[in-house]
Amino acid sequence: MDFTFTDEQKMFRETVYRYGKEEIAPLCEDADLSGEFNFEIWNKLGEMGLLGLPFPEELGGSGADIVTCCLAGEALGHAGVDGGHMLALGAHTYLCAATLNTFGTQEQKEKYIPKLATGEWIGCMGLTEPGAGSDAAGLRTTAVKKGNRYILNGSKTFITNAPVSQVMVVYATLDRARKHEGITAFIVEKDYPGFSTGKPFHKMGCRCSTTSEVFLEDCEVPLENCLGGEYKGWTMALSSVEWDRSTLLAPFFGTALYSLDECARYANERQQFGRPIKAFQAVQHRIANMKIFAEAAKLAIYRVASSKDNGQLLNPLQAAVNKMYVGDEGCNMATDSVMIHGGYGFMHEYPVERNYRDARLGTIGGGTSDIMRMIVSRMMLM
Repeated sequence: MDFTFTDEQKMFRETVYRYGKEEIAPLCEDADLSGEFNFEIWNKLGEMGLLGLPFPEELGGSGADIVTCCLAGEALGHAGVDGGHMLALGAHTYLCAATLNTFGTQEQKEKYIPKLATGEWIGCMGLTEPGAGSDAAGLRTTAVKKGNRYILNGSKTFITNAPVSQVMVVYATLDRARKHEGITAFIVEKDYPGFSTGKPFHKMGCRCSTTSEVFLEDCEVPLENCLGGEYKGWTMALSSVEWDRSTLLAPFFGTALYSLDECARYANERQQFGRPIKAFQAVQHRIANMKIFAEAAKLAIYRVASSKDNGQLLNPLQAAVNKMYVGDEGCNMATDSVMIHGGYGFMHEYPVERNYRDARLGTIGGGTSDIMRMIVSRMMLM
């Protein structure tokens, strides 16, 4: 399969890289230290049009294809933008707004997409629950139709952007006996009666993506805010997971390129035993392994993106392999980055320390590596 990028895509990638490096990355260290969502960074992402890339131009987006969206994520990661704000972008653009754009009515899209495309409104997606993480079909949040409203009751957890969002795609069940077939999606605004969020979690990595619980206590949702039709939520949830296991991997790949650049520079500059550490085979092998990972991750990510642009359904086996490989090997690469830097790699002022913490989420979010292995083994042994 040919992954050759057009000249326009190459120019776009370079533009985003330069913008991220000059305008956003310098703000990331302080933001990570404070562990707070940075609205200045968010506004810069919106001003560059990066929050609305895949949406139609008539709704305020850029009409970009999926490969171009991946290039944007890659470029931001390569520029040194922290994993937290890239996670926030992914949850907003792909898990919330893209779901609205794909499954919403024209009225719903016209109401929400323009605000989300510019970043005026921040979006999030509520699927995971305290008792339903990897087992998404076991969610217990309920929805009951009552007059001109649906009444939602339940809670969600680990919801990226929840404390700062204005709108959320919430998954609930209309009939628990039907298990995954009973799931329905709803568009819930933060001001709806019965909707509230918990205190932001203090996380190990991706600290700038503010994350919390969401509580739905007799939450009133207008009938017209049912998204995609009753009992259609499971298909939509799987579509959201497709983004998690394809386009949302691109920033991890970009960060790998950033770490590789940092490690090569450090290996050339750092002197030990009277010579630069690049002369030592252990360092050479770590950098070689990092390059191998970067090349393989690039092929995996753009293979999926190209297939989706060509209208092909995402192969669950390939998606699980990609997610598991990028997550696990990305952590190994982050470890190698710290080891090359030695004691300095343990210090916050060196960016590989932050990348090490951020990389851990790649093995957990969007489906753990253990679950990916389960999917792969089941499909191979059918």
